[in-house]
Amino acid sequence: MTYCVAMRLEAGLVFLADSRTNAGMDQISTFRKMTVFEKAGDRVLVMLSAGNLAITQAVKHILAQETIEIEGQEEPITLWSAKHMFDVARILGSAVRRVHARDAQALLQNGIEFNCSFILGGQIGTDTPRLFNVYAAGNFVEAGIDGVCYFQIGESKYGKPVIDRVITPKTPLKEAAKCALISMDSTLKSNLSVGLPLDLLVYETNTLRAEKIINIDEGNAYFRMIRSTWGQRLRQVFDSIADPSWSDDLTDIGQATLEQPQAMNPISKVQAPQS
Repeated sequence: MTYCVAMRLEAGLVFLADSRTNAGMDQISTFRKMTVFEKAGDRVLVMLSAGNLAITQAVKHILAQETIEIEGQEEPITLWSAKHMFDVARILGSAVRRVHARDAQALLQNGIEFNCSFILGGQIGTDTPRLFNVYAAGNFVEAGIDGVCYFQIGESKYGKPVIDRVITPKTPLKEAAKCALISMDSTLKSNLSVGLPLDLLVYETNTLRAEKIINIDEGNAYFRMIRSTWGQRLRQVFDSIADPSWSDDLTDIGQATLEQPQAMNPISKVQAPQS
């Protein structure tokens, strides 16, 4: 299992991925889930992957050579010649379908599901940075500034609540990176199938360079601070919230109580038979 998250913001893009892959309790390995395609000054493309490692590696291998036909274009386009991120998403979807056509039946015969998903984001030229979630069928959806502005793949449920409460399109890149790391820490805390090291990339709109990229391991001071501080502050906030009280508890007069709404019938009780 893995956990990857990416955010599309007005200021740019944030990508974060773990690197743990396991095929059982005693077979744990590290493989990079983030791939960066860069032509400085022209384009920066970032791909995060989750799912069956053999499938995602096959897609990555094919992707660099994959071409698609575009109506009105004389030559097929590639990652390096596409003029829009939408077309890059189409190229990735085409690569996924090629691997599916080649391997899906053989995998199924061995009881293995064709399982993969990708997050693709970046910027080409003067186009606006864009972010896509590409599924195992090769189809995809886009994150919008006016709607959902982030995607998660892999073990996403543990890290989702903090993103939902914090991230908006106007969130600054530094705050978004901090939120992504807290989201990852929550996932690491609750799921052993996600693990260090992490890859973090922060892309500022119109730079057309992948400059802010770092690998985070156990020795990273900032992430160690996140791990210790987040747990402590959560406990402090939890302790600062009043415990529940009932309306007949005279010691809690003036506090909010757990009163039964007038319009709702009380919970029925089944009494034990008398002996």
